[in-house]
Amino acid sequence: MSVDPVALVSLVWGTVNLRPYVFVFLLAFLAAAARDLGRGRTVLFFLWGWSVALLAEYSSTRVGIPFGLYHYTGLTRGSELYIFNVPFFDSLSFPFLAYAACCLSRLALGMDRGASVVGLAGVLMMLLDVVVDPLAVRGDRWFLGRLFYYPAGGVYFGVPLSNFAGWLLVGWATVGGYEAMTRLAGRPSGDAAEGSPGGGVLLYYGVLLFNLAITFWIGEWRLLASGILVQAGAGLLLYGIGARLRRQGPQARERIRRVPGPACHHLDDTRSRGL
Repeated sequence: MSVDPVALVSLVWGTVNLRPYVFVFLLAFLAAAARDLGRGRTVLFFLWGWSVALLAEYSSTRVGIPFGLYHYTGLTRGSELYIFNVPFFDSLSFPFLAYAACCLSRLALGMDRGASVVGLAGVLMMLLDVVVDPLAVRGDRWFLGRLFYYPAGGVYFGVPLSNFAGWLLVGWATVGGYEAMTRLAGRPSGDAAEGSPGGGVLLYYGVLLFNLAITFWIGEWRLLASGILVQAGAGLLLYGIGARLRRQGPQARERIRRVPGPACHHLDDTRSRGL
């Protein structure tokens, strides 16, 4: 089957034109991750995260696993790029959300290594979706458009709880799978990296503030209040974890770092960084 290059370029441009904010966040991810992980591992993180997300969305739109059953309306077909029945931009957002959550997890725990970092990253990614998905369901009230729907609705502002369980699993699979692969790969080759999660943390809160601002704009006051309360609670919890680790000193961080499991950075680095 031949591909019309003009039509393909038109679809790619339509994808960017319809969702410019997604590509701004994507560029921010690429810039932050390249400095943090190195260019090669940034590409690996992106490709792995996108593959996990596409598989999860493809499965969920057919059998309801892992997010629960939902369907894309297809109203933008012909205007933007689709992969199977999934808009390209949608699965594109998962890698940078997972990376941002991973960076915040690293900052909170004060380390780059350990299963604890991966576990917390999945939770933080899911908590971000507490704001993102209910807002997306209301896409017909802002410039996202009516992109998808849950046939059976859901108890949390129209979103089923299975969706949040799915985000938790996808977050773990993305960060944990990436780290397992980098563990097998060993030392990165000639790819300078700073190993600082600061850019990813800014990305996390940039995405959060963007979604809260849209929620405010469309006047969804209960959803806005719920999102702020959830994130404030998460922030207090992260602060408490960090404060406790600082009180216990480097020995506590070292004990957590030695928990068997993948890391969230270069696995040849055996010291805990000051995050």
